[in-house]
Amino acid sequence: MAIDLLNHKLDRAFDHIDAAGREVVDREDLLGLGARILVGFGESPTSLAGSGLVGGFGGIWSALSGALGRDGDCRLTREEFRTAMTKAFVVGEEYEPVFRPATVAVAQICDGDGDGLVGMREFRTLLSAYGTAYDDVDAAFDRLDHTGRGVLTVAELVAAARQYYAGTDPNAAGNWLFGPL
Repeated sequence: MAIDLLNHKLDRAFDHIDAAGREVVDREDLLGLGARILVGFGESPTSLAGSGLVGGFGGIWSALSGALGRDGDCRLTREEFRTAMTKAFVVGEEYEPVFRPATVAVAQICDGDGDGLVGMREFRTLLSAYGTAYDDVDAAFDRLDHTGRGVLTVAELVAAARQYYAGTDPNAAGNWLFGPL
């Protein structure tokens, strides 16, 4: 059950990257997701926050390709992506040094005013970059907003990302990061 859940989430993550629907992804596809996030927030890739995101996504790709013993110019199928994500970030040691900083960079871009909070508008902009259906954003936000305050903290968003990308608990709120599974 836990492996099926994780594979389902990783398949969805693959689809977020494979915006063209080619059934293979490469470094440029992952950076394209980063570009969609930056454009949504009006952030330059050369700003401090933008370069953190670009560098973080580049690091993720290096870890993925490295987990399969390939160079950074490779392409990954859906199955290879699942395998690489699992090797690098679920059972491997790369989540904290590589994936987490990328999620922090994304969350900080969402928190444009630096108050540590992400409101519904910013969350909707973020999930739009990932291709999440408009109606699913409200459900996702409600599941992640444990306090009912109408905002998420940057820390909550980062924790939800870990639960989504590397977690196997079927009851984790982070499973709802991109809407219902």
